[in-house]
Amino acid sequence: MPALPTFDCKLITGVVYAATAIGLFKLASMTYSFLSLITSLFLLPPVDFKVYGAKKGAWAVVTGASEGIGQEFAKQLASRGLNIVLISRTQSKLEQIATDIETKYKVQTKVVAADCSKNTPELYALLSRAIEELPVSVLINNVGRSHEGPVPLVETPDEEVENILTINNLFLVKMTKLCIPVIDKAIASKKASRGLIVNVGSFAGLFPTPYLATYSGSKSFLQNFSQALSVELKSQKIDVELVLAYFVTTALSAIRRSSFFIPTPKDFVAATLRNMGRRGGAQDRFATSSPYPSHALLQYVAHNTVGVYSELLANATFKAMKATRAKRLKKLQRQKEAKAE
Repeated sequence: MPALPTFDCKLITGVVYAATAIGLFKLASMTYSFLSLITSLFLLPPVDFKVYGAKKGAWAVVTGASEGIGQEFAKQLASRGLNIVLISRTQSKLEQIATDIETKYKVQTKVVAADCSKNTPELYALLSRAIEELPVSVLINNVGRSHEGPVPLVETPDEEVENILTINNLFLVKMTKLCIPVIDKAIASKKASRGLIVNVGSFAGLFPTPYLATYSGSKSFLQNFSQALSVELKSQKIDVELVLAYFVTTALSAIRRSSFFIPTPKDFVAATLRNMGRRGGAQDRFATSSPYPSHALLQYVAHNTVGVYSELLANATFKAMKATRAKRLKKLQRQKEAKAE
């Protein structure tokens, strides 16, 4: 009969203890992050925007301000006592929103009609002139562009690719660069104790999204940009925050009905401003927040199970995008046939 193998009991015991310790640490970490999520979203009081110059004569700049999330940022920051610079393409829309804000919230407004897809010296000169003499303490980089619908990269029109990257990345970076010295001056003049730069991101940048590859990549860019800038500007008392959004009922998402996971722009912005600077569901990263409760829960679960960058999640997203694309193509075909009749 062959001899039975011998085992080092101390080694086995050590391995068991180590595995147990790692498991307990992981459980404790998950529990702590979940409690932090609950505390930040539901138990802490709303953030007081006086630190950012509310009711002290300071201004907030909001890009993409004519509709959806941008318009809500403008209104809700005005309700907190900030004067508002509204930037978007359509002058008439901006003027109407500005009138509504001034009438309801008794603050000052300024409108700048500008096409953010035009990467020209004239565009940035126009924007610079509009803000250089104002005590701007808050910048909301909200304007964004996505694809017309889910589409393979090779079928994506070059103009669409260029517009997405220009608006979501190049314009955002240059607008931020323009505003930093102006925010510095507002802090130096005591109009605000701190400055704030908010970059509106997307779960498409958090979860790799096939068939929206250019948009997904453009939003992923904002993660490192925002985190790097937050460290860079910390000594200047300027806070930088990347705000992650899942679906919201906006023209960009083409979703009209709200639900548990899909808030209205009003509800999303209310949660964002209430929890500004708190991580919400983004417990694994700094200078980042998932402020809307159901979005926070979704990110927390994804991070602590399959992982936000997992191939499993990317494949599931790919299947969903393919199905969405098939429905869209059928709808476009029906419309084409109807026009031909």
